[in-house]
Amino acid sequence: MGYKVAVVGATGNVGRELLNILAEREFPVDEVVALASHRSIGREVSFGDKDVLKVQDLESFDFKGIDIGLFSPGGSVSAVHAPRAAKAGCVVIDNTSHFRMDPDVPLIVPEVNADAIDGYNKKNIIANPNCSTIQMVVALKPLHDAAGIKRIVVSTYQSVSGAGNEAMDELFTQTKGIFVNQAPEPTKFPKQIAFNVIPHIGDFMEDGTTEEEWKMVVETKKILGPKIKTSVTCVRVPVFVSHSEAINIEMERELSAVQAREILRTAPGVFLYDNPEEDGYITPVEAVGEYATYVSRVRDDATVDNGLNMWVVSDNLRKGAALNTVQIAEVLINRHLSKAA
Repeated sequence: MGYKVAVVGATGNVGRELLNILAEREFPVDEVVALASHRSIGREVSFGDKDVLKVQDLESFDFKGIDIGLFSPGGSVSAVHAPRAAKAGCVVIDNTSHFRMDPDVPLIVPEVNADAIDGYNKKNIIANPNCSTIQMVVALKPLHDAAGIKRIVVSTYQSVSGAGNEAMDELFTQTKGIFVNQAPEPTKFPKQIAFNVIPHIGDFMEDGTTEEEWKMVVETKKILGPKIKTSVTCVRVPVFVSHSEAINIEMERELSAVQAREILRTAPGVFLYDNPEEDGYITPVEAVGEYATYVSRVRDDATVDNGLNMWVVSDNLRKGAALNTVQIAEVLINRHLSKAA
């Protein structure tokens, strides 16, 4: 017996990836429903190589009988429809930021804190973390287990796909226009993104931190541990897909770069590719379409006791969003929703 699954926000970047990954991983479905706003009613989206789904209206959809809802429609939409689906008996796995810091909603990265999923039935909602948080904690969890992380300093290099289809179009249009002497006209981003970097993701808060930076701080505490101090600078870069991070960590106990590499080599979800003498590091374009969180350039930091530096790259639409969501669903059915054959 399989499951009835609804994909909410099916026409967006993450929604399409959710459908792709459900098919790729042969998720046990009897039925998949594609949902979006009324503007997308009747549009067709692909599920696997053969199936085409017609998009239905989220606003009027009855979730009764749906086992799992994979949500990625935007925070304000999830705020309305995720509780409605959960009340109807559908377990919601939400990819927006709306429920992440709710103490009654588990915030899950399966390789890191799968056990926390056991609290899902308080609200019938499970939250998927921020894309940049996911790849960072996947890389850091095995090191935290080995030596205890005290402090993290991370700078992100985030692709435009994290801001949606319009952001990808803006990068393409600006890049093309520059070659024919057309002045870039920012609309989605506050400044020109083509051939530029922008240290501004999300609204600024009173202390000068952006919302994206705040998310990484509080989500890391919820997932890895409340005592970990985290300093974040989030930067948008002119890359279409995949986020990169330069991470510095300070640990409670000694752990050399050699030891860290050995730990990371067998860590779940991590692919260690670290041979800089032969260009043995991963760049964003090499991570596109892949499942792994890639770790490169692991090295000792002599400026602090028990310090390490590393470079971490992952496809933000996959492990940073859709893949992690589907992996949560897999943990959910294995632990709580298994059906007799």
